Amino acid sequence: MLSSSAVRLPAIKGGAVALPFLVGRPGGATRPLQRSNVHHHQRCRCYSYYPANLFGDFSIASTCAAPRLLGDRTWSSTGASTTKTLSLTYTTISTWTLQQQQQQQQHRHYFSPGTQRAFFSTTPRQLDKMAAKDYRLLCLENPLLDIQAAGDEALLQKYSLKPNDAILASSEHLSIYDDLLTNYNAKLIAGGAAQNTARGAQYILPANSVVYLGGVGDDKYAAILHDAVKAAGLRVEYRVDPEQPTGRCGVVITGHNRSMCTDLGAANHYDTDHLKKPEIWSLVEGAEAFYVGGYHFTVCPSAIMTLAKEAAEKNKSFILSLSAPFIPTAFKDPVDESAPYWDYVIGNETEAAAWADAHGESKDDLKEVAKKLANLPKVNGKRKRVAIVTQGTDPTLVATQGEDVIQEFPVHPIDKSLLNDTNGAGDAFAGGLVAGIIEGRPLKECIDMGQWLARLSIQELGPS
Repeated sequence: MLSSSAVRLPAIKGGAVALPFLVGRPGGATRPLQRSNVHHHQRCRCYSYYPANLFGDFSIASTCAAPRLLGDRTWSSTGASTTKTLSLTYTTISTWTLQQQQQQQQHRHYFSPGTQRAFFSTTPRQLDKMAAKDYRLLCLENPLLDIQAAGDEALLQKYSLKPNDAILASSEHLSIYDDLLTNYNAKLIAGGAAQNTARGAQYILPANSVVYLGGVGDDKYAAILHDAVKAAGLRVEYRVDPEQPTGRCGVVITGHNRSMCTDLGAANHYDTDHLKKPEIWSLVEGAEAFYVGGYHFTVCPSAIMTLAKEAAEKNKSFILSLSAPFIPTAFKDPVDESAPYWDYVIGNETEAAAWADAHGESKDDLKEVAKKLANLPKVNGKRKRVAIVTQGTDPTLVATQGEDVIQEFPVHPIDKSLLNDTNGAGDAFAGGLVAGIIEGRPLKECIDMGQWLARLSIQELGPS
């Protein structure tokens, strides 16, 4: 049983008041948060709670009578909880009780940087729809166990790796995994680009919103992966291969660069038969959007096309990440086959440039590259394609099909002292972006959510 604490808020008119707030912990213990503020808003006459430590905590906003949603917390005008995770109830307009059913849930709420305002609110009709719908997002790619360590130039040269790149392992690379574990104090982290994105989206969305598909082996590394994603609240439906080991990705961190060398193992044996199993296909039919990581073009293009065609036929969102520069070049044909089905396509500056190069286009002007991506022929005419090009700390570029103006969204700055690990920043961006798409948010908010989650990710070790 988790404990909770009620705090009676004073009836104030404007300004703020500082008071402690106790949060339940497993075993019944409680702890105070940092100093917090309760703000009164004149226009709606409601109270809002904002934590002093903005990133990684939560916000309680509004005693308004209308039902609202904050992340995965919902409540009605009578104060009744309607979710399985965090419940928020009140006995009077100035008394709140917060009950924490999972300690990690306190980290699952999106803030717009610089405003300290939660973006999670909706209408009663949306609440009813969202409460009745599980697994609205289905993701597909290659689950991997990341073997990550800080390295040096000598290690990169030993395995012919570039400082900031992603490649598939050949025979000359296979010893790097034991090398990292034995000589570089490597850490084991649940990885795979789209699996990271799925975890990121689930971090923001209500419980039971995201399901992920891919292939693993029947070994201890698959168990590590399964436990890690389960702790993050992500449902996975792996194809288990009894003969192939779970895929591995050696990640060498040098400064703010990361070089990834992947041995796909069982992930390389995913097939359409698994996707078409009745229990899996029912998840496909129930989803509202599909997210596919480009690395899966190296494994099972037919599974990608199956989802792409399902999306176009049922008018669902099909979202694709280019994932790495070698994907649109070495796997140009399957990438091009899927292109007419893209509703959203995401790539960083090197991936977008690689796509342009592979298609005989100039790669010097990324705005023009984004525009060309957006205006490729499209099957589902009910949705305009959106092409998104990230550029690290430079503005994110967004082109929309049929529109001449390229939107630019500045990246929220972060102190270099807070940088821990850039591995998975792009995956986190995609997670926030896709979460916004699933919630039907304006494109600007979706980009903001992606940038927020990426910023949060690079302050942690691994694609957290």
